[in-house]
Amino acid sequence: MSSTSRKKVALVTGASSGIGKSIVQQLLKDGWIVYGAARRVEKMNDIVAMGAQVLPLDVTDDTSMTGAVQTLVSTEGKIDALVNNAGYGSYGALEDVPISEAKRQFEVNVFGLMRLTQLILPTMRAAKSGTIVNISSMGGRIWMPIGGWYHATKYAVEVLSDALRMETKPFGIRVVVVQPGAIQSEWSSIAAQTLRDTSQGSVYGATVEPMARVLNHYNNSSSPDVVAKAVSLAVNSPNPKRRYPTPMDAKLLIFLHWLLPDFLWELVIKSVIK
Repeated sequence: MSSTSRKKVALVTGASSGIGKSIVQQLLKDGWIVYGAARRVEKMNDIVAMGAQVLPLDVTDDTSMTGAVQTLVSTEGKIDALVNNAGYGSYGALEDVPISEAKRQFEVNVFGLMRLTQLILPTMRAAKSGTIVNISSMGGRIWMPIGGWYHATKYAVEVLSDALRMETKPFGIRVVVVQPGAIQSEWSSIAAQTLRDTSQGSVYGATVEPMARVLNHYNNSSSPDVVAKAVSLAVNSPNPKRRYPTPMDAKLLIFLHWLLPDFLWELVIKSVIK
């Protein structure tokens, strides 16, 4: 058997920027065969130069997802890890956000993630092994105002991951959740600008602007490499943890939300977005 055929194979979605691109780079360093998937294939030339394979993928398009999985499996014959990273944050007061936008956020962050998982599972079950890593957020365990729809999608990812873990464990499949905190990426600046654009004239302006500043502050936060290292630990471990909160702000805020009664948590949030 060749050394290439013994290498493990990973599919990473949302690989054209930020966290997804860092995950691809880390798994390549770990010696994996890595397929980076995203809508913007032209933004993945750098990871191609590093040795990654790339696939066009739109997680809201079933034909796109089916084609990507068929291409990977027919080429490699297996898939050892699926990293569901594709997603986005859309912020706004619940009264202001159109239901069409709320549905789109669920389509990308939840239904797309689960449909791709459904497509991958038969191959993993046949091999009696595999790891599914769902990139959630500390926002899947805590909440803040102006982010209700986003938090709802990440809470859904957390619950679905727990159910999936128990369903697939008899088939040798591990399901892991990674919960990033404040991470440097274009995600935060886009979310902040979209929030400002969609909230002009909003009666909730007194809360919108402080929340936009919090989102912009993410650009001064931790490198996406910390998330990539957590994914690396999960997929390379014979017995991974169920959850990997990272970096320290995620660990701290998740712990505080668990510890504090609701009224004290609200005081914490008020101090953050004042």
